[in-house]
Amino acid sequence: MPRLPLIAAAAIALAASAPLGAQDAYPSKPVRWVVPYAAGGLPDTIARVLAQKVSESLGQQVTIENRGGAGGIPGTELVARATPDGYAFLVADVGQVAINPHLYAKLSYDPAKDLVPVSLLATANLFLVANQAVPAKDFAELVALARAKPGVLNYGSSGVGSIHHLSMESLNSALGLAIVHIPYKGTGQSIPALVAGDVSLAYSAMPSIAAHVKSGRVKVLAVSTAKRSPTAPDVPTVAELGVAGYDFAPEIGLLAPAGTPPAIVNRMAQEVAKALKSPEVAQRFAQLDIVPVGNQPAEYAAQIRAANEKYAQAVKVSGARID
Repeated sequence: MPRLPLIAAAAIALAASAPLGAQDAYPSKPVRWVVPYAAGGLPDTIARVLAQKVSESLGQQVTIENRGGAGGIPGTELVARATPDGYAFLVADVGQVAINPHLYAKLSYDPAKDLVPVSLLATANLFLVANQAVPAKDFAELVALARAKPGVLNYGSSGVGSIHHLSMESLNSALGLAIVHIPYKGTGQSIPALVAGDVSLAYSAMPSIAAHVKSGRVKVLAVSTAKRSPTAPDVPTVAELGVAGYDFAPEIGLLAPAGTPPAIVNRMAQEVAKALKSPEVAQRFAQLDIVPVGNQPAEYAAQIRAANEKYAQAVKVSGARID
């Protein structure tokens, strides 16, 4: 009689260890992180810095695949339709998970049904920058200039419905301005246009503008986030300059195809969190004005839901719609 409970306990222990053993066998080949943008932007930078450390920890190479264009839809759809076996992930920003559903009349994927959140990798600040020729030394002078000459100033964005577009149109709406939108295909085009003087203004994360700020070719007027940047503490936020509640921050996260085993999703979230704590990653992100996060799937899912509400309103204010 006493042997039966021991046998039962052993059977339960064996069953419980099976998923762990399966998880330990993962990964057995390279893992692909798809960035739905061209190389060089914020999501791509974050992905490449992290991929190196995650590769070391996983024991398999994490490769970066850039699939840019069309609001990140091709790259997102690629992952949404991928086999949910833990070998394909999406490095997304708010565009793919919280903006596109409100922007496109017909979207080829449903982020809530086709993707599962893994972890919010990092956030960043968007700086409002002006070409050196713009006759405004600060945000107040810019607003005065825009009001005095409606429709004369313009701004470049990384495309219709991008966070750069929506944050500026929200500013236009809040302050009654008429700064004209000039869409480009990514910051790889919009920032060179700003430096060349083809556009007056732009919103950008620091990696794309740091060299131009240092050289004096562009000037920083404000930051889009609720708090000042620790790397640029003298730059005021738009909120403290008079637009209450104004807060637009790039949120770069990792997602997997729906149906990916929870053990693999949690494993990748743990690997990301570990990589973000490494001194090398922390130092590099600090240099680039990137704030590491590395949270759990449920936390990231809640943040996506909150972003959905915010950007539904921002898209409405902008009037943008793509059929």
